[in-house]
Amino acid sequence: MDAKSERHARSVETAIRLSLAGVLAAAALAVTAPAHAQETLPLQTAVAALPVAEEDRTGYDRDLFNHWIDADRDGCSTRAEVLLEEATTAPSVSRRCTLNGGEWYSWYDDTYVAGPRGLDIDHLVPLVEAWDSGASNWTAKRRERYANDLGDERALVAVTARSNRQKADQDPAEWLPGDAVVCRYVADWTAIKLRWALSVDPVEQQTLTDLAAGCPNAPVSFSPAD
Repeated sequence: MDAKSERHARSVETAIRLSLAGVLAAAALAVTAPAHAQETLPLQTAVAALPVAEEDRTGYDRDLFNHWIDADRDGCSTRAEVLLEEATTAPSVSRRCTLNGGEWYSWYDDTYVAGPRGLDIDHLVPLVEAWDSGASNWTAKRRERYANDLGDERALVAVTARSNRQKADQDPAEWLPGDAVVCRYVADWTAIKLRWALSVDPVEQQTLTDLAAGCPNAPVSFSPAD
């Protein structure tokens, strides 16, 4: 092989090695740093990890959160998807995803509900609370994703209309469900705030800290939202 051919061969070999190295590096990065990896913290540690900031309701309008969309275009809105997922007895589904019959358990107030009409779909962390805690700085699309979050079963809850009205837009310093499920509520509230990188105000933080101290220090898992 003459000198020119040898140089060409070496160049081709080097190019192949560099290309292979790039592929392997990319693969290693994908394995070692997966997107939106689930995080798990003990409850008290999770509460302590919440960022603290004063709330600001300036400019809030519920219409800024486009909710009850049909994200997967299967004919069922987010509300219907939650009802179908949480039914203890499945309802019948007619045209345009109209639900009839079925039964649900509202864990806020330990109540079984027959038929979907007596139920509200509650944003566990209310839309206005999200706005006050950081969502005012989000894009419209991110607010829409928050309002229709089916990626975490704790985010949207089928509950009695009565309990949802009682809760309204209050945080845990102002409203809590029945004593038997307070620890669940604190853990779920904390998980959703961490999932969406939402802050807590000082009074809310102290309330969550005090409540968590009286609960089992069970693990709280969450996956950061897009």
